[in-house]
Amino acid sequence: MKDVKRIAVEIAPGVETEFTDRDRALAQVVEWAEKSTRFPVVIFGPEGCGKTAFLRQAASALRELGYDVFYLRPLDRAFSAEVDDPDVKRLFLDLVRRTLEDGRWGRLAMAVFDLTREILRRRKVAVIADDIFQAIGLGKSAAYVKGLLNMIEHPQYKYENIVVLVATSEGVSRREIGGHRWARLMPMWNMARDGFM
Repeated sequence: MKDVKRIAVEIAPGVETEFTDRDRALAQVVEWAEKSTRFPVVIFGPEGCGKTAFLRQAASALRELGYDVFYLRPLDRAFSAEVDDPDVKRLFLDLVRRTLEDGRWGRLAMAVFDLTREILRRRKVAVIADDIFQAIGLGKSAAYVKGLLNMIEHPQYKYENIVVLVATSEGVSRREIGGHRWARLMPMWNMARDGFM
């Protein structure tokens, strides 16, 4: 199994750390990269347990493994499209700019479906959404994850691999999503020791 570069994460202004207890979690990212995720993987846990740090590491690792990566974290207004197609990247950044102006996060969250379809043609794509439900509304969390599942199961174009990771804190969104068989919930605290397929 391929090793991926660990990233340093800023946990406070001027304070960076490199997590050392994430060997199994990083191995899981490599496994997802090789096989795809069959369902959107919804990682949950209390605030401060390391979900965001893990997703940032996963985004970096997936890019290193040849994936086009869309990363959304609207609460911190952090968005990136690490993609090879400059037109798709430009379109994504334009959508981010317009969303920042009008605050319509749902439009940006849904636009990722269309952008992913554009680059899926026999490509490797990752969609990573961190705390997206607070931005689009908790009542829309199940519909959003179902939309991500449809992107995996019923793509408009054939793709090589796809990885979909979503993070949420425990609470309303976890209950809303967890009631459906098509959701794959993964507790953050098990990521160091368990498999997640």
